[in-house]
Amino acid sequence: MVYETGNRTIDDAVERVLAGDELDRRDGLALIAQPVDELAAAADMVRKEFSDGTVDACSIVNAKAGNCAEDCGFCAQSAHFDTGIDTYGFLEPEEILEAAKRAEADGAQRFGIVVAEKGVSKEQRPDEWEKVIRAIRLVRDETDVEVDASLGILTEEEAEILVEEGLNHYNHNIETSRRYFPEIVESHTFEDRLHTLRVAKEAGMDLCAGVILGMGESPTDRVDAAMELRDIGVSSLPVNILNPVAGTPLGEEHDTALISTEEVISTIAVYRLLHPHARVRLTGGREVNLKGDEQHLPFEAGADGMLTGDYLTTEGQDPADDIEIMRKAGLEPNKSVNDFDEAAVRARHSSGDGPATAAGSATSNAELDD
Repeated sequence: MVYETGNRTIDDAVERVLAGDELDRRDGLALIAQPVDELAAAADMVRKEFSDGTVDACSIVNAKAGNCAEDCGFCAQSAHFDTGIDTYGFLEPEEILEAAKRAEADGAQRFGIVVAEKGVSKEQRPDEWEKVIRAIRLVRDETDVEVDASLGILTEEEAEILVEEGLNHYNHNIETSRRYFPEIVESHTFEDRLHTLRVAKEAGMDLCAGVILGMGESPTDRVDAAMELRDIGVSSLPVNILNPVAGTPLGEEHDTALISTEEVISTIAVYRLLHPHARVRLTGGREVNLKGDEQHLPFEAGADGMLTGDYLTTEGQDPADDIEIMRKAGLEPNKSVNDFDEAAVRARHSSGDGPATAAGSATSNAELDD
């Protein structure tokens, strides 16, 4: 297939991707500087060539809220910052199952059990570890969604146990480039994150790892992060956009994410070209950084996944609205794992009886500005 727009940088890149070649860092840097409309159209064409025409929705539960010892500058759950969120210990496995059932009813294909801490340790916190395992078993056995988790750092033994229990994807975001990471986090290193991803992959889990855009990183950092993720071998690449939370360092410094809508779209498009076979997933912060009539645009620029429902400490968007966004972009909701009832999702939306799957207790600066 010959792809011709008259933009040689884009046309050559698309031709090579379609031929099965991998683009390199130089290609990524050249592409992210191209006109957004041409870049988005090229990425959309590549998505059509390699994907199934659906948007894969995932959902999460905040299984343990707050009091995290790490100092990630964007995170409302860090004990280093006064964000005023509701905190609680690890939920009972039955509560996590209820959240999974709500996510299942709303069309999620995968459900993530998320804990914001350095690591759920089998040795240091055996009671908590046992709850994780019980929750995985309940969700695995009593729903149709795939079970994922984000539990911080892992030992080889822990990773092997999670695989044996049927965990599908392990989420551990790298957040940004290796160069910019120390500007955001001081309590652990970029290499610490990569090590956990390697441990999870070697044990047999697929990897879900991505970034947060708009934290002050450069376009070069965005490309470099994508290259790191390709080197480690991710199958799902979540793209968050900073939602500055009051009380965090980034929330104190900025009222909005330091990125424009056009830059978000360009980054999504470049990520599609660098990761032609991954699910490029639009996740946290999209509602406060993209207008309602803009949210379909990343899905016309290569994105084919999203996080639906609430986030860890901030409210998300109604799943019925997310289905409409997919349709507006000319895509269908994925039903390969969970063949959910779209009419029922819309009915709950109309009645105002939407589910809650996260704490929803942080205050974003975007909300303060309304």
